[in-house]
Amino acid sequence: MSDLLRPRASLRTAVVWEVLKDALERRGKAAGRDALDVLDTGGGTGNFAVPVARLGHRVTVVDPSPNALFALERRAAEAGVADRVRGVQGDARGLFDVVERGGYDTVLCHGVLEYVDDPAEGVRNAVDALRPAGTLSLLAAGLGGAVLARALAGHFTEARRALTDPAGRWGEGDPMPRRFTADQLTDLVSATGLQVGSVHGVRIFADLVPGVLVDTEPGAVDALLKLEAAAAEQPAFHSVATQLHVLAERD
Repeated sequence: MSDLLRPRASLRTAVVWEVLKDALERRGKAAGRDALDVLDTGGGTGNFAVPVARLGHRVTVVDPSPNALFALERRAAEAGVADRVRGVQGDARGLFDVVERGGYDTVLCHGVLEYVDDPAEGVRNAVDALRPAGTLSLLAAGLGGAVLARALAGHFTEARRALTDPAGRWGEGDPMPRRFTADQLTDLVSATGLQVGSVHGVRIFADLVPGVLVDTEPGAVDALLKLEAAAAEQPAFHSVATQLHVLAERD
């Protein structure tokens, strides 16, 4: 079963998936083609790549991990889309060593900018992989969500450190190398010449609600999904989201 279909996993991916699915449909209509060429940078085991392929699109996944690419191949085969999913080993910095420049209708750059040495270069490479009329889906860790989570856990010094640290890290033990605000992400995208279409907060509430409530209360998952969707586009909630999603297009 795709992670996008698992109830708990859907809380982490539903907002992004719905935005992405609509964007692919619009891009397909504009291009006059049912099947698009999609590049998923850092796509790992195919959490998004396989569902995108199930919509009929051709997906190339670039990831530095051979183990992740092996899992991707197995998952694609199990989903019956092995002929539409291709995995190649590489990273955002050397992207054009393994894929074609300007060869894709849509590029997914999910969970990449947190780990690259130069986020601006990472965004530029993702954009350079797009065809003249293309769509970028960018997902990255949000600063405000981490600050709020540390504060609610009683780690007030760490929360303050994350708030003031240039990379948004709460300490040496922080597993996340970098976090972003919505303004930082939109500035990175706008600098490439793309037009930002929408910004969504992701996992605004899901990471804060006790798991026992979601798992045991009847209808809780569905209600929480609806709450996440309702708050996602409201700028007031972007500052407390665990992740931020930016959708951008070339005019």
